[in-house]
Amino acid sequence: MKFTSRLLLVSAAALLTFGAVSPSISAGAASVKTASRSYQNTKIKASYQYAKKMMTKNKTGLSGKTAYIFSKKAYPTTGAAGGYADFLLSLKNWGYHFTTNQKKRVASNLVINSKSTPADLANAIQGLKAIGMNPTKFRPTGSKKAVNLVTTLYRQSMTKQTVNVKSQALIALTMSSSFKRPSAAKFTINSLSNSIVKNQQKNNGWAYNNQAASVDSDTTAMATTALIRGNATTSAVKSAISKGQSYLRNAVNPSGAYGYTFNGKTIQNANSTAEGIIALSAQAGSLQYVNGTSKSSQTASPLYAMLTYVNKTGSIKGATSQLIGIGQVSLATAAYRQALSNKSVYALK
Repeated sequence: MKFTSRLLLVSAAALLTFGAVSPSISAGAASVKTASRSYQNTKIKASYQYAKKMMTKNKTGLSGKTAYIFSKKAYPTTGAAGGYADFLLSLKNWGYHFTTNQKKRVASNLVINSKSTPADLANAIQGLKAIGMNPTKFRPTGSKKAVNLVTTLYRQSMTKQTVNVKSQALIALTMSSSFKRPSAAKFTINSLSNSIVKNQQKNNGWAYNNQAASVDSDTTAMATTALIRGNATTSAVKSAISKGQSYLRNAVNPSGAYGYTFNGKTIQNANSTAEGIIALSAQAGSLQYVNGTSKSSQTASPLYAMLTYVNKTGSIKGATSQLIGIGQVSLATAAYRQALSNKSVYALK
């Protein structure tokens, strides 16, 4: 496997530091399934190989009905299919080296203009940073001037944005210490964090529409990850993170998977589980729950549950989009491996 060795082989020192990664299982739960290192490697290799081929072919999948990943014609407002940022970040974190032509393809297709939304800008910042390009000096195709996407995002109003968009923006803006807040910015990292905290519901979770009835693990996981990345030290933010982690520990299904609720039924899936794993991997204190248990009713860890969705071909079982499926699952496995070395998939130089 052509993975970065520091990610694939966790040092003995790291394992000792995070000794709680394989927590003791309570009585009566001896049959809990966790993902062995060999099982992880087999699944990771399969999905990585699948992702590499997708990147080479510029296709959202390798079988069935597929589309281009990057295409102005197909996606006139963004230039790329939904989920491309996670996909590129996952490849980057597993040691993939983007070719010059691949970088040109991404840069030449991304659409950035006065109509670009905060979500569009956040995705572009993450995607460009992942392939090794500078989002503070990005020149859109046809433009004579370079654009600082970080500055542009900071000058967007976040007041009416959803928790998901606020979280995406917070993650994007904290990816590099070189990203500076400009004059006339509409918000700060701390104020954006506080805005997310205010949207937290009484059951400790977050909802895409800020309604308690719509709270789900996906939105809660993203908000929790974003707040950890924001690194605010106020008691309100620390409390919100702790509550968010508590929600995730309680929301896990007995199978170890996470899911979304539709018509009163929880639909367990790889992507929701991946979001949960990314959030639990964001802090040392919650890392133990990724390949362990947080509830006595669990029969498997979230990591094991998520990897069961990875087919032998590397595709993701049940994914409506392989781009989103593989992007999030691969990012989640990378997040866990990075966390074992006290690093983050979102921290790029």
